[in-house]
Amino acid sequence: MFTPSRDEARRFLAETWNKFRAGQPLSALERIAATIIAEHPEYHALLDDPERHLERDFQPEDGSMNPFLHLSLHLAVAEQLAIDQPTGIRAEFERLRAARGDEHAALHAVVECLGETLWQAQRARTGPDASVYLECLARQR
Repeated sequence: MFTPSRDEARRFLAETWNKFRAGQPLSALERIAATIIAEHPEYHALLDDPERHLERDFQPEDGSMNPFLHLSLHLAVAEQLAIDQPTGIRAEFERLRAARGDEHAALHAVVECLGETLWQAQRARTGPDASVYLECLARQR
């Protein structure tokens, strides 16, 4: 299993965005990442100047959203939806997309639930619980 370090994951996103903007060929994963990044123009300037931001800590206490984490969660959700893992996530996503009438809003609901599930697992020092994740999604409207 590929488990990049924080720095490797951040560099992957910045380098992918740079390659995309330069019109260079992208791998399948880079194409998915570039699509996700393109849907988040609020992060473009940050990715255009990665050396300034790669080491930066984004603290929720400061009101800072971690853009690298947000984009990485989007990538994880894209993979989960592609293979319907955990089983039922695709159906929950489709339900949210229909309810919200907007794919990106539905994706953000899934990203929020994934983030919550990972946070709970970290706190409990366990692996992520698929049932907690799916229950979070079921509560979303």
